[in-house]
Amino acid sequence: MPPPVFRFAPSPNGYLHLGHAYSALLNFDLAHQTGGSFLLRIEDIDATRCKPEFEAAIYEDLAWLGITWEEPVRRQSRHLSNYRDAVEKLSARGLVYPSFESRAEIAKEIERLVTQREADGPWPRDPDGAPFYPGAAKLLSSGQRAAFLESGAPYALRLDMAAACAETGDLVWVERGQGPDGETGTVVARPQAWGDVILARKETPTSYHLSVVIDDALQGVTDVVRGQDLFWSTSVHRLLQQLLGLPAPIYRHHRLMLDAAGQKLSKSTDATGLRELRAEGATPADIRRLVGLP
Repeated sequence: MPPPVFRFAPSPNGYLHLGHAYSALLNFDLAHQTGGSFLLRIEDIDATRCKPEFEAAIYEDLAWLGITWEEPVRRQSRHLSNYRDAVEKLSARGLVYPSFESRAEIAKEIERLVTQREADGPWPRDPDGAPFYPGAAKLLSSGQRAAFLESGAPYALRLDMAAACAETGDLVWVERGQGPDGETGTVVARPQAWGDVILARKETPTSYHLSVVIDDALQGVTDVVRGQDLFWSTSVHRLLQQLLGLPAPIYRHHRLMLDAAGQKLSKSTDATGLRELRAEGATPADIRRLVGLP
């Protein structure tokens, strides 16, 4: 068998913190322990939040930790055609449709529908807590859709989840880490739990879900090691891999680094930022100790 390929894929929308350090070091250590490769990928599809200074800081912080990576570094913003091609393939099979409502309009429609279905319980939400898209755009005629598109209205391209799941059938993934509730081994994917997810927008030809599976496949990633907060996102990723004929890597979801209040660390948490800790005199060995690595 070829040696495994691991990757660390941060977004340059802020400075790295201890949670990033743990994930990057864990991937780097596993690559060395298995004789594999370690890749760095910059997930910079969000042009409004991603900044050059944050990207430069990623390289600086990782190098300070003693992490090295193979070149070239893949930057998503330079490969938008890969994602457009995938959306076009899915659209040609009738699995993608545009929705034109704003977030406020979607919220108002959900409120209206909830009023009508009080006896049926609360409106369904995805594993991240976001309400399902109501699906009104599916009812538009081809002429109505064309009129919206010609008007220049903003839109999101959504995956028709029911149609996609009907095409793929049941799916599983191999989990060598552990999910939030102890899930491990062969895990049954539940993409239906996410509703009609967004694959792209008018101004951005991809989403996290779409770009991550395409990038992992194109880079030959065999082992995806990431935080437990992305555990159930793997259901959507397995679905897209199956639809696009892409290989499924082995997954290893790891514990999250939490703050004093028990919340997942964010890039705004200065107390756990690598730059702040380094300025206070912390060493790479201190960082390893703080995240629980030898």
